[in-house]
Amino acid sequence: MVSTGIASLPRLISASPGRRLPGVRPIVLFALLFALNTAFAQSEKAIVTGIVTDAESNAPVELVTVYVKNTTNAVETAANGRYRIEVPANEPVEITFTRIGYKETTASLSAMPARGIRQVDVSLASMESELEVVVRESKIEDAGMMREDVTQLKLLPTTTGNLESVLPHLALGASSGSGGELTSQYNVRGGNYDENLVYVNDFEIYRPQLIRAGQQEGLTFANIDLLQSLSFSSGGFEAKYGDKMSSVLDVKYKRPDSVRASIGLSFLGGSAHIEGSLKPGKDPYKRLRYLVGARYKSTRYLLGTLDITGEYTPNFSDIQGYVTYDLSHDLQLGVMGNFNRSVYRFKPVERSTGLGLVNFALELFSVFEGQEVDDFTTNMGGVTLTYLPDRERNPYFLKLLASTFRSDENERIDIIGQYSLRQIESDQGSDNFGEVLAELGAGTQHQYVRNFLNIQLTNVEHKGGIELQMPHSSKEITSSHFLQWSAKYQNEQVQDWLNEWERLDSAGYSLPYDTTQLLLYNVLKTRNNLNSNRFSAYLMDTYTWRRESVAEFRFSAGVRASYWDLNGEMIISPRAQLLYKPLAGKSDIAYKLSGGLYFQPPFYREMRGFTGQVNTSLQSQKSAHIVGGFSYDFYLGKNNPKKFRFITEAYYKRLWDLVSYEIENVRIRYSGFNDAMGYVTGIDFRLNGEFVPDAESWINLSFLRAREQLTGVQHLQREVGQTEATPVKDVPRPTDQLMTLSMFFQDYLPKNKNFKMHLNLTVGTGLPFGLQGNNRIYRNTYRFSPYHRIDIGFSLALWDESRRNKKPNHFLRFSRSSWLSLEVFNLMQVQNQAGNTWIKTVFNQQYAIPNYLTSRRINLRLRMDF
Repeated sequence: MVSTGIASLPRLISASPGRRLPGVRPIVLFALLFALNTAFAQSEKAIVTGIVTDAESNAPVELVTVYVKNTTNAVETAANGRYRIEVPANEPVEITFTRIGYKETTASLSAMPARGIRQVDVSLASMESELEVVVRESKIEDAGMMREDVTQLKLLPTTTGNLESVLPHLALGASSGSGGELTSQYNVRGGNYDENLVYVNDFEIYRPQLIRAGQQEGLTFANIDLLQSLSFSSGGFEAKYGDKMSSVLDVKYKRPDSVRASIGLSFLGGSAHIEGSLKPGKDPYKRLRYLVGARYKSTRYLLGTLDITGEYTPNFSDIQGYVTYDLSHDLQLGVMGNFNRSVYRFKPVERSTGLGLVNFALELFSVFEGQEVDDFTTNMGGVTLTYLPDRERNPYFLKLLASTFRSDENERIDIIGQYSLRQIESDQGSDNFGEVLAELGAGTQHQYVRNFLNIQLTNVEHKGGIELQMPHSSKEITSSHFLQWSAKYQNEQVQDWLNEWERLDSAGYSLPYDTTQLLLYNVLKTRNNLNSNRFSAYLMDTYTWRRESVAEFRFSAGVRASYWDLNGEMIISPRAQLLYKPLAGKSDIAYKLSGGLYFQPPFYREMRGFTGQVNTSLQSQKSAHIVGGFSYDFYLGKNNPKKFRFITEAYYKRLWDLVSYEIENVRIRYSGFNDAMGYVTGIDFRLNGEFVPDAESWINLSFLRAREQLTGVQHLQREVGQTEATPVKDVPRPTDQLMTLSMFFQDYLPKNKNFKMHLNLTVGTGLPFGLQGNNRIYRNTYRFSPYHRIDIGFSLALWDESRRNKKPNHFLRFSRSSWLSLEVFNLMQVQNQAGNTWIKTVFNQQYAIPNYLTSRRINLRLRMDF
């Protein structure tokens, strides 16, 4: 290798003191080597790579010409919007991005070291758009909330079709919980689903409250066809987000500039959407943009693999729209509406479930009569008025939001089951193999439910912010303050009619047994009507400081306050985040430290206890978070290096004034009292990048420990082989899951990117559960079997508009792209568990009969974009 410094020339010459090149004097040799050294130094290069997207749709833009100004060095973006270009090292450069139909832009970059790599992403605005072109280098914002492009996730094999189903593969510390593949509910870092915040275009989203099983769960609010961006925080989030203890999902919908549409069809349902924009008049600043999406889902085909056979008739549908109108250059009106209905009908026939060991096999056989009919209808409407002037004229924004949410829910169940618990001959050498040896228990279970719940939420909120640039004598230093505030009022009306009872008969005796009267095993009959008002506000400031080629950091501090007139509680929760990113050197790394108090005022579900009574004096659940971690961007590969990102975060959450609860499938049943305290600690890892060029994959690995202690209860634990129970300080929380591993991996044929493979892998250790009727002293002493599942999909590109010149008469030429996917759910046909059915024998023994989730199914899916 030629020397890169003139200081090494004397050593080179003196290395052979007695030798000289023929006919060359030393001064000539010196000049020749100096010239070669200089030429080599000047030829050293650095690399700039990134992705170019559409500013409105966030979709990749191909065939964008990317060139270094004042040179002949140029490349074009690929179909996925990515580019890679070499630039001179050790000197500032300007890179220009240009394409027909888009505004041209130039990015000015500071000097880069030789062989250095820098990420520069560009969002191009169309010629007709009023949006500005955005050039974004690898910035410190990325170390706060994780932001993901959902484009590639649309082909992810999923049984629910909901956006939340992909979160365990993207978000730190997220898992699917006890409902498995049938539910879109997710747990984050030891919290349950009720501890998660969801926002769509700044509107807080609510969900039905009475769902007790994944089979009943329909479509969630967020429509992946309408999404522009997704942001997620697993804890330690900013004060501008609401009062929950675990996580926040922040979804933004598109702002379309052109007409586009899509259609999706599969054995599990279908979807369609259309988007576009109109100019009603000659005013260049007035524009009407619209997004409309409709979905339908039926899991009947999937539920046919469950242990309980019968007639499953689930029908889930929704339609939603988002319309914005630019009243002027600075003022925008937005309207959002959603109608969602989930109807679940079920007529069970019989059930046969086997369990046990090699030398002790059991079978639960049941026959049923009756049916279940559930109807969950939700409506949401919202209006926004946003004032956002040019930053140069007025560096602030003002926003007014008003929305209403209504949920009408009813459960109607009247099912009688005759069951028999039998011991089965398990000796394969026996003539009676598979035959019934003994009947351990027999009886009748009659479940009757007539529950009705109506919830009406109405709120008004004002939000605002102002950015203040700070003056500096040096042009290399920039800093600013971004002050944000909000004030919100919400009225809540709840009407709840609870009427359910359960009758158990074991060996001809009604339980509980009484010689004088017939008693029911469980009775809940209450009627509750609540009308309350909530007030909340926050104030936060974000200070950003940056010095070129040195460092950048952002410090955000704020405080939230809320008051609820039902329990008279006033809570104040300060929060802070510190993000630091060194800019010197080749390493692209950012550090994060955040913490604060995160209080969760009760909603109706937490107030209603096991008996159905409502505790209106229930106080908020409280937690203190401390989160620390870093993200590291690096490149692998020699000829065409690909960007990877590694993220790790460690956390500790102290919990008090908790409302203890139990989970049955996906139904969370609260005690209705602030009767517990505890803690959660753990560490999360995530690696994502292009393991295969142009196909991004994600791997998530999490470890946690979630413990709790009920107030006034001495918990006991009996070890295997011991007759005496020993006291313990704390017990596992219902969400205590030691390890979870989630992976979404993409690949394609080596010479044909039109044929792709999508692998969805989930592994998790078992969740805890306790004995029925004795889950306080001996609390959560048992665990379900580990959850592991693989879903795989094979997608074929039937058509892509890049083929238009080669195949102008193709029968799918009317579409932009068309994909046909063959999906295999539960590839390994693993029997995962979602809960237990408890059976008592004539000897007063309890057996936990597992309720298994779905088995293997094959799905065919077609997606067309226009």
